[in-house]
Amino acid sequence: MPLARIHFWGIDAIALFYILAGISTVIFLLGIYFHVSVWLAGTKRDRLNLSDAGITNLLKDGLFGRRIFKGDIYAGFMHLFIMWGFIGLFAGTILSTTDYWLVHYLSGDIYLIYSFCLEILGLMLIAGLLMALLRRYTIKTPRLDNRKEDFWILMLLFACVLTGFMVEGVRLAVDMPGWEAWSFTGALFSYLIPSKELSEVLYPSIWWIHILVSLFLIGYFPFSKLFHSLAAPVNIYLATQPQPVISSEEKTLEGLEFSFRDMINFSACTRCGRCNEVCPSASAMKPFSPREFISRANEYTRVKFNPLSRVKWLREKLIKSISAAPEISPEQIWYCTTCRACLEVCPVYIGALEPIRRQRTAEIEEGSRVSPLLTKSLETLYMFNNPWERSKRKRSEWPEGLNVPDLTEGAKADLCYFVGCTTSFDTRAQKLARAFVKIMTHAGINFGTLGQKETCCGDIARRVGEEGLFDEQMKKTTDLFKSYDVTDLITSSPHCFNLFKNEYPLYRELEAPQEKSPFRVRHYTQVLEELMGRDLIKPLKPLNIKVTYHDPCYLGRYNHIYETPRRIIRSIPGVRLLEMAHFGPDSLCCGGGGGRMWQELEGEKKLSEVRIREAVDTGADVVITACPYCLIMLEDARKTAGFENRLIVMDLNEMIAESLGLEDARE
Repeated sequence: MPLARIHFWGIDAIALFYILAGISTVIFLLGIYFHVSVWLAGTKRDRLNLSDAGITNLLKDGLFGRRIFKGDIYAGFMHLFIMWGFIGLFAGTILSTTDYWLVHYLSGDIYLIYSFCLEILGLMLIAGLLMALLRRYTIKTPRLDNRKEDFWILMLLFACVLTGFMVEGVRLAVDMPGWEAWSFTGALFSYLIPSKELSEVLYPSIWWIHILVSLFLIGYFPFSKLFHSLAAPVNIYLATQPQPVISSEEKTLEGLEFSFRDMINFSACTRCGRCNEVCPSASAMKPFSPREFISRANEYTRVKFNPLSRVKWLREKLIKSISAAPEISPEQIWYCTTCRACLEVCPVYIGALEPIRRQRTAEIEEGSRVSPLLTKSLETLYMFNNPWERSKRKRSEWPEGLNVPDLTEGAKADLCYFVGCTTSFDTRAQKLARAFVKIMTHAGINFGTLGQKETCCGDIARRVGEEGLFDEQMKKTTDLFKSYDVTDLITSSPHCFNLFKNEYPLYRELEAPQEKSPFRVRHYTQVLEELMGRDLIKPLKPLNIKVTYHDPCYLGRYNHIYETPRRIIRSIPGVRLLEMAHFGPDSLCCGGGGGRMWQELEGEKKLSEVRIREAVDTGADVVITACPYCLIMLEDARKTAGFENRLIVMDLNEMIAESLGLEDARE
């Protein structure tokens, strides 16, 4: 046997092979066309720019599966073995094809190295498949929802690589060469065949079995969950680029439910279940599952935007099948708190929150299935510029007794403190603002507020999908900033902070250049740390307490501000910081985001009570947070869960003010 790659040894019907290969390739390309057509059916405003961050993510998370390893090392290695084994064997097939048709280079030492590498890659694939089978059907990892397709895909891949080794073994058994050690797995199979004659008889049959399995795999690939291996890299690359906004007028004209990026999200999902594990609503036994939402949306869009609908006689049949497609439950979408936990853990950066927001927009427009309390809050926002009170005058009552400069009444200041609706109107949250004002005054900072004229930033409207109302509130707010030359903002709420920092700029791109008015925005925790760094405030009074810190979702997961509040807490004398079971990027949501503050939804557990119990379990005396929503939700949970005498809920401002001797927030 020559020391070179042997093509079609003992095979006569070569023409038949190429016919079948051609059919398989055409089916594969049609499958790709089907998916891309569905993607392009979404609203398209993406500028697919060259992104260094996207390429970096693609290398780390696409090729090396960095995020898969987080929290599940077994799954990380399993996926790495399957992915690199499959890619390597596919590359080996391409090299073999070019050797046959273009340049004959697989001979001598090059062929030995080629053979050895394919052996290793094939064994990697087998190891990964065995790990997957063990994980699904023996260990039975709870978050996996096993379907028949999952088992048959594993079997198909296993059959493909196993028959490949068998073909190699039978060929080696005909005339065992001296270099068989380089093809050591095939050599093991060759020892099972007793004679050269039997090998020559068996070889064509085994070769055709391997070819038919492989060609079937190629054709089946884009119609199975294996397609995620093409969609996921696209999604990973685009993850660093913010989704472009679409004006209300354009949305009305296009009338489409999902965006181009949403469609790619749906295709990239493999139903691994990590999102369900961290979803606060799912873990609290509420009727919502981010995985189920993505899966149903994927099936629904594949039916609705099927490219075959362009064929006239098929269109009616597809329209009928849409009504039978898996329904996206209009009730379940309101349980999402938009906490971003699903996006934080997904290996390929899929998040349910954006497509859910778009579904909420459709429900808001339809109107009949929206919570009465939410409807009332949106009406209040529209009429009175806040979702809380049917009065505009009460907005400026919170600083009673404090000398707070009002920029709308002629005061001049370097900084504008944007108090926010919740902090202005809720009695408990008002203490947050009062403590912050005392700290700023103590530090000698020149700041002011917008007083009674302060507007709602529109966060609630944005989260629940009331896009027209959000556009209106955003315009009111930006016009107000321009009127009083506001260029440097401090916010109480992480929700306002996130909206100003990350979402307003995207909408400003739609404005004419002369209308744009950029401003800097910071959350108050960032300002407190800056003041400490400049020695303008120095917490001196020892508090002698144990505390735990609750990470607000919109401060942590949305803006990666985790350590700033903790550094501030550690700087307070006599304070010992204890971490909860879930903290930082793994923190649990309080349940107030995503419009949930203004809805009454049924469920077995309150998310805030789940969180307050975690705080109690640390043995802390005080739970600190840095968000008015979290403050209200945790304060209520402390009472309803029966921990009024066990735990105190405080805002970080209140604790700093107490250590500065400005007030006793624990009275």
